[in-house]
Amino acid sequence: MTLAGTRSTKRERWGWYFYDWANSPFYSSTTTVFGALSMSSIAAEDAKSNITLNGDRACLDAAGHVDTLNNCDVSLFGLHFPAGSVWGYLLSVATVVQVLVLPIAGAVADRSHNKRRILGGFAFLGAVAAAAMFFFAGSDWQLGVVLFIVANIGYGGSLVVYYSFLVDIGGPDERDDISAKGWAFGYLGGGLALALQLGFYLGHDAFGVSQGLAVQICFLTSGLWWAAFTVPAVRALPRRHTPVDVVAGRSVLRAGFAELKQTVVAAKAYPLTLAFLGSYLVFTDGINTVVTVSAQYGKDELRFGNEVLIVTILVIQFVAYLGGTLHGLAARRVGAKKTIMGSLVLWVVVLAGAYFVQPKQLVQFLAVAVGIGLVLGGTNALSRSLFSQMIPAGKDAQYYSLYVVGERGTSWLGPLLFAGVGQATGSFRLAIVALVIFFAAGLVLVWLVPVRRAIVAAGNTPPEVL
Repeated sequence: MTLAGTRSTKRERWGWYFYDWANSPFYSSTTTVFGALSMSSIAAEDAKSNITLNGDRACLDAAGHVDTLNNCDVSLFGLHFPAGSVWGYLLSVATVVQVLVLPIAGAVADRSHNKRRILGGFAFLGAVAAAAMFFFAGSDWQLGVVLFIVANIGYGGSLVVYYSFLVDIGGPDERDDISAKGWAFGYLGGGLALALQLGFYLGHDAFGVSQGLAVQICFLTSGLWWAAFTVPAVRALPRRHTPVDVVAGRSVLRAGFAELKQTVVAAKAYPLTLAFLGSYLVFTDGINTVVTVSAQYGKDELRFGNEVLIVTILVIQFVAYLGGTLHGLAARRVGAKKTIMGSLVLWVVVLAGAYFVQPKQLVQFLAVAVGIGLVLGGTNALSRSLFSQMIPAGKDAQYYSLYVVGERGTSWLGPLLFAGVGQATGSFRLAIVALVIFFAAGLVLVWLVPVRRAIVAAGNTPPEVL
């Protein structure tokens, strides 16, 4: 909790920005690029070793490519599914596991005198698991599944504690600016790390390593980056924190879910705020899914090499910084709600364009990547800012925890839809266009929410341009 009359120092704020810099490569490199590119291929290798179909052409299509959606089934816990669907299902499972961890992380942080230690613990758990993905190779895709889930536990748990520090380092009128700077700093950190890894990956022959080993080293460096930059971030964050009183006889697990339930019950008094939150949860699921499956779509459906895909993701990272800035300028002129709605329309256009991109057509693929980058950073940033205006005074932390838990709790639907459509139709092209439903539904829901009334109902004064 923020102590009355205190202001954070410049060092504390830079510590907060720096943790976004620290953890971003796990999302931009491990999750978005190298995990997506590696999982289906490694799972396919396992499938090829377990079946015999047309001799050496098992799991190959007519052109000699690995066909991860046909004739390449793998199994886990008695379930059978195509190797190409493993990544989508894994993203769903990892997200559901995070939902179980987030309330616990929040409860522990609220009751601790040293939130920095809790943040560091979750961060290093995730960083170690991410670095250990160095051993994710050959045909042992099950090891990658376990390590990725553990890394996501550390990632999600650390983010809850990290977000809670926003209340400690900034007043209500400062948090939008602090949050935006952290978001931008994270994009730069993730982009820089990916650029360095791309240089190493493309020049792997000069370093005397194979392409496969280069990917493993990129996994390792993402984890090391996360751990190394977490240290100065945690050391700079504020020590002051007043812990929540612990109810006798109640475990941290029970306390975490009890607090979440209490927040949901109290939030029913502000139905318009919840309506906007529900709208956000719909379209942010689509955003997260597009980002995490775009590399797999480019590889398995459009037949681009890893080099092209990594460069494309790098383009998205840096264009997203520009896109966030443009969204901010647009919001000043026409208001946040109209800008968000316009952004969602552009998302639909971008996905429609992705459906029509032909295999090996680099210019078409890069055009879609630029489109994603332009709408990626701004949509979520403006949604978070607009939601903050609908929160009753003094309830920021409670509603912010509901915001994060809700986001993680619904973001498994998109990957599940993508993997399911891909498995059912044998085409990732149909799977990517199926994601339009999240943006179309989100657009309608945002349009239906009377944002000005929601802000007034929460006891706040709406801005002139809304």
